[in-house]
Amino acid sequence: MAVNGIPPAPPGPPSLPAHPDPATDAILDSGLLHELSHAFGGPFHFLLPHRFDANLAALRAALDEAGVDGRVYYAKKANKAAVWVERCAARGAGVDVAAPGELREALGHGVRGEDLVVTGPAKSDELLRAAALHGALTTVDSLGELDRLLTGARTRSGALRPARLLLRRLPPAQPESRFGMDGAEIEEALGRCVRAGDAIRMEGFSFHLSGYATRPRADLAGHLVDLCLKARAMGLRADRISIGGGLAVDYTAAADWHAFLAAQRPAHYHARKSFAAGDFYPYHSPVAGAAALRAVLDAVPEGGRESLAARLRGTGTRLLAEPGRALLDRAGSSVFRVQGVKDRAGYAILTVDGTSLSLSEQWFGSEYLPDPALVTPAGRALGQGAHPACVGGATCLESDLLTWRKIPFPARPAVGDLLVYPNTAGYQMDSNESSFHDLPLPPKIVIEAAGGRGTGGGRPRWRLDRHLAR
Repeated sequence: MAVNGIPPAPPGPPSLPAHPDPATDAILDSGLLHELSHAFGGPFHFLLPHRFDANLAALRAALDEAGVDGRVYYAKKANKAAVWVERCAARGAGVDVAAPGELREALGHGVRGEDLVVTGPAKSDELLRAAALHGALTTVDSLGELDRLLTGARTRSGALRPARLLLRRLPPAQPESRFGMDGAEIEEALGRCVRAGDAIRMEGFSFHLSGYATRPRADLAGHLVDLCLKARAMGLRADRISIGGGLAVDYTAAADWHAFLAAQRPAHYHARKSFAAGDFYPYHSPVAGAAALRAVLDAVPEGGRESLAARLRGTGTRLLAEPGRALLDRAGSSVFRVQGVKDRAGYAILTVDGTSLSLSEQWFGSEYLPDPALVTPAGRALGQGAHPACVGGATCLESDLLTWRKIPFPARPAVGDLLVYPNTAGYQMDSNESSFHDLPLPPKIVIEAAGGRGTGGGRPRWRLDRHLAR
């Protein structure tokens, strides 16, 4: 309310802190990041493979607790780094690939062909051929793709193993999706698989479902189990289903997320840029990661009488899951150096040594919201101060802002400070990266403790990631 006729000052821009992560904090406090920034002369991403291992173990535990025969495949599109594929090879996890380069990367880092699932729409003949030659499981998205796979399988008949495939079902609840086949097309595909005989091995069904809700996944999974039973009656193997990915990641606490959504408005963004709440990724999810997989397994599919887990067990059906983001939760962060500070009315504009092309959410008409940490040469800036600043990239584009939001930093950022965006391994690091202005792509740095596990127990050690396709 007004005091002596003077209206109160508008509240400052809200913060959105990420969940605390001791492993990341240890790196921020180690002094290593400033050394790496100096060494590489630009932005970089650091990766924490022990977090990937923990996420994989948690998903496997969810399957084991439900008594479900299942397999976790890492969706490689979520992050190009080789270290994740190396972890899959070492720990017996599968890898989901959707392009010839991804398939070559997976094979080159030790994943067996039979441990690959090949997804994506309208796959090239090159990809279909390579998948069949290496014994990979291929999700077939259309009747035309099935015909091309069958033609290649018949050409190789008698010389090599049969082509392994899943038929992808168009979600009845999302008929506008461009992925999968409708009921009539599935019927026709089953007939073609039967007629193909030993040239193929039809192993089941899959789907691609948008969003992060667990109930629709359980409902559609139950439908796929019914399709498996129908296919088995036709003489096909059909002993597994794939529910794809879509397991959410929980970035921030519920109270912080809801407070942010309630407070944020155009005045809190540079140039009064406007975002609706629906424009943002749901940075808080009450059911995420392994808990989301448990929720899918515990749910009773529409029209059923028992949980999906019980249905899978009772029918001898294997469950495949292809998470990307969920396996990368807290497995990496992105580091940018402040190289310019410009004052505006009530806030500052920071310019960093990279671009928003290396923080992908901005290029989907959205914003990556978890607060970046401010790391000075003396250490992390902590405290209750509020020094609002947006963050721009080092290009001549007005739209090149890593963060339109006026972030309330605890201290005034200065040239030479580092901004560390937390938990960016899932999709943020490289799905839209570009060497615009001939700026180098940020390298990926793998960080481990001296013993190779976690980052505790002394100064962490690092190496460059071994991604082949540079």
